[in-house]
Order: sequence, then C-alpha cells, then structure tokens
Amino acid sequence: MGLARRALLLGAGGLVAGAATGCSGGGRTGAGAAVVTRSSGPLPTTTAWRPDRDDVDPAVKSRAVQVVEAIGAWPAGQGGAAAAKRRVAALGAAPALVDAAGPLLPDADEAVLQVIDAQYGGILADSASVLVVCRQWTPGHAGGTTVDVRLSRARPHWEVTALHPARPGAAAPALPAVAREVLAASRIGLPPAAAADIRSGHIHESVLRALLRLAGTYRMYVSVIRSGHPLDVFGTDRPSDHPRGRAFDVWQIDGHAVVDPATSRRLVETFMWDAAAAGSYNVGGPVRLSGGARGQFFSDATHHDHVHAGFSA
Repeated sequence: MGLARRALLLGAGGLVAGAATGCSGGGRTGAGAAVVTRSSGPLPTTTAWRPDRDDVDPAVKSRAVQVVEAIGAWPAGQGGAAAAKRRVAALGAAPALVDAAGPLLPDADEAVLQVIDAQYGGILADSASVLVVCRQWTPGHAGGTTVDVRLSRARPHWEVTALHPARPGAAAPALPAVAREVLAASRIGLPPAAAADIRSGHIHESVLRALLRLAGTYRMYVSVIRSGHPLDVFGTDRPSDHPRGRAFDVWQIDGHAVVDPATSRRLVETFMWDAAAAGSYNVGGPVRLSGGARGQFFSDATHHDHVHAGFSA
C-alpha cells in the first residue's frame, strides 16, 4: 500500500506542479466527496485526498477536508456563497461556515482544488485543529491557501465548528537575499500560503537559513510556516512560534510522507537531528529523540504526521 500510495503521490504531484507554472505540487490522494475533476480545458484535473490508515484519527482529517473541498471547488455556473452553502449543507455541516471561507471562495464561475496535505494543528479527545493545505485554480488564475479547520467530536461525524483561512499579508517591496533563495530553491516545496508568508517579509532569518541548510541534504515539502496555524499551541494559552514567523512544519521528506508507517524512521529521526543542528530549539515529530538540550525534542499525537522546527531568535 505504501508503494502504491507514493506512486499516486508522484503522479498527482507532477500534474499539479505543471498546472502551477513550475511550483512544486503534491498531496496524498484518494476518495472524497466534493472534488471537481476535469480531463481537459483550462483547469487541471485534481484528485481527492485520503488520510493515512494509520493516522491518529483519520475521520477527523477526512471531515475537515470534505468541508474545504465542498467550499473551494465547484463546476461551471455554481460559484458564489449561496451555492457553496448548499454543498456544505449536503455534507451535514453548517452552511454558516461559508461566511468565514475568505480566500477559499473567490469570485469565479468555476474552480478546482487540490488538497496537498492535511496535518494536525492539534488533536485532543474531543476537539481538533486540522490544517488543510491546498492549491486552487479558477479560469486564468492559480492560487491556494491553508485553512485551520476547527472540529468537535460528534456523531456520526466530527463537527466542523470554525474555519480560519491563512492571511499572509501583502508582499514586501523588497526581500533579503536569504528569503529569495528559499523561494527559488527547487528542493523546498512551498504551498501557496507558506510562499506568501516568505514574500511578506515576516519570516525570521533563522527559519529561512535553517530551510536552506536542510535543503542541502533533503528534498522536503513544507506544510505551514506562519499563516494558517493556530495562534496558540492547541489546547493551551501558550503562543505558538508559527504566527511569529519563527517555525516551520514539514510533512514530506525525500518524497516520503512523515505519517506513512512505511517511511523510514531513521530518515525522520535524522531529519529531526539535522533540524536541531540547523538551530531549532524545539523539534517535534512522530518519534521522541533522546539527547540534545533539555526539552529540545518532543513527540505527541499532534506531531504524528509532521516534523516541527521552532526557533527562539
């Protein structure tokens, strides 16, 4: 299953990359309810996203992705908030969620959406944050966003309670050389919101230099840098390093999803050690490493599906 899923990943990645004028693309694929597909025409064909069967709770991610797909993709003639509310209602979710969709609902006659990844922003017994990272195309435009989807446990589905789309801010008039290097680096996959974060000029130099250093050894796909992440560490009142531009998350290393049990634990562990060597004071992932500075490494359910690297300065 791991080999087949990675083959699908590479196929979808190549397709999406070509449609996005050279940007890196990808995403785990599979069955879903609300993805618009096209075999020809100006908009690319997309594939629905599927959680890994060994995920902490696949159902919570599936529910979050269903709602984002329902809002962000529609066939010709079915654009607008009213139509999006009908699609969301058909899923048994609250139509009012559409009112907070923001960049996920551009003014266009038609749209397709590709979920690149869905990772936890936090997961507790009865509540969760799922960060749905996506690209979106409308006629004549390629874009995308990351949506912090909040959920509460309910029956028969997890209930989506709120949407918080990324708001990276305007591009800075000038960027330092290190930011331009990251944006141009072929070994660093950046989804739309993360790339916009860097273009905004709000990402700390320590983050950018660490990304470049890691790219000397690995091909990696970033999920989240600054925008689209919860302001506080989920379930606490402690500010997260992400909104301050001092952290990044990676969901894929050398073509292998961190969440995939077939991915080499040695690969993930080595990447975590190298993130620490690149200056991260706070490295989290699916494996808790021993050694390093006090409290430098951690692991929990939230970080089962990605590697987090935080920076203090």
